[in-house]
Amino acid sequence: MSIPCDILVFGGTGDLALRKLLPALYQLYRQNRLHNAVRIIALARQPLSRRDYLKRVERHGRAQIAPADFDDELWRRFCARLDYFAMDAAQGADFVRLARYLGEPGGLTRIFYLATAPSLFASIAGHLRLAGLADPEARIVLEKPIGHSLASAQAINHAIGAVFEESQVFRIDHYLGKETVQNLMALRFANALLEPVWRNAQVDHVQISVCETLGVENRGAYYDRAGATRDMLQNHLLQLLCLVAMEPPAQFEAEAVRDEKVKILRALRPLGDQDVQDQTVRGQYSAGRIGGQEVPAYYFEKDVDHDSDTETFVAVQAHIENWRWAGVPFYLRTGKRMARRSSQIVIQFKPVPHALFASEQVNQLLIRLQPEERISLRMMTKRPGKGMHLAPVDLDLNLAQAFGHTRRWDAYERLLLDILEGDSTLFMRRDEVEAAWAWIDPILKGWEAHFQAPRPYPAGSNGPEQANSLLANQGRQWHD
Repeated sequence: MSIPCDILVFGGTGDLALRKLLPALYQLYRQNRLHNAVRIIALARQPLSRRDYLKRVERHGRAQIAPADFDDELWRRFCARLDYFAMDAAQGADFVRLARYLGEPGGLTRIFYLATAPSLFASIAGHLRLAGLADPEARIVLEKPIGHSLASAQAINHAIGAVFEESQVFRIDHYLGKETVQNLMALRFANALLEPVWRNAQVDHVQISVCETLGVENRGAYYDRAGATRDMLQNHLLQLLCLVAMEPPAQFEAEAVRDEKVKILRALRPLGDQDVQDQTVRGQYSAGRIGGQEVPAYYFEKDVDHDSDTETFVAVQAHIENWRWAGVPFYLRTGKRMARRSSQIVIQFKPVPHALFASEQVNQLLIRLQPEERISLRMMTKRPGKGMHLAPVDLDLNLAQAFGHTRRWDAYERLLLDILEGDSTLFMRRDEVEAAWAWIDPILKGWEAHFQAPRPYPAGSNGPEQANSLLANQGRQWHD
């Protein structure tokens, strides 16, 4: 069971709070993971009564929570812990009102979850301090993205650091809460079969892809300022790269794990002007068909500028300059309105030194994060019949089947429980965020300096053709 605390969710009427955070907190309550003294206070500007807010929460809860998990009596008891407080996070006076409403902590830890625009992070932290709410026991949770550049990330981190100690700050990336993502460490460091081949002597290249069939939905105003690079590459994909490439930590402990991730980010070869042109591809989806339905071009989406040159697709060839990975390219790719929804990591092994058989040999480890969670090791075997004709066969681990009796946790459930327990292993440290931006910034600046417009690709495709050439020029291809 977690500690007694007040969980204050800034942006309490937003999609993240209603669709993810509150349903996740209900699941923790349902599993008896919340202390009896836990209060949840949603904060937003809308002048709603508590009753009206609870109706809105229930509507979203029933849509997001599996019917088998939604118990009317449990929901009623969960909502008894939930309150709504109307305030403007940009107004210091409202934080004084909030402090009066909360009263003395009385042994409760206050957790401030900032499900807001990053532009509000610094001012919220400052107002919390002035209102006397940022005591040494408090914790603050920051949703990605942390800034839009290295300079803005440093400014946010400096402002947060002026109020909270680093041990009080939890920078969240929900990808790190996914079961299969965490399985990467178990797969690598608990299996003697894989560790000896997890290096440049045996690995030809690595692919990390996060592809979505959805467009920008209701996030057009945000997305048009961010783009795929800031929204996905800087955080999700680089975090996956760190877990794939990091050295074994001395022990499974927060600082040791995060130390190794930072080393990988600092070992990424910087991309100069020519590298940006040769080793990156940015794209933007045009009109097309997905699932038999016509979908509009990006610039016709709601709240998107009709002249927008924001990228909805990005592919990058990265290199890690250390002993383990020298010479191994890492291909990172993410895009919206792609042919299929898929998040996966492909470890492509080198062929055997001597080709004894005429058949093409394909050895790879495929780690699928979504839509299903599974791990497949592709090996060569002989086809039945006369002659030595080989074919690839998958050794498959379907995690849903292997642990079918165990309910799969949502990423936010796990991460929220970690916050409540004070475990920062799966959260980004300040230097980690800034190291990621230090590698991303030259890419963004290179595109701007060379007026590198996004390449069009039809919705429902696998991205612009130039992304295929990124690999084809080296005799490789994307695993689609």
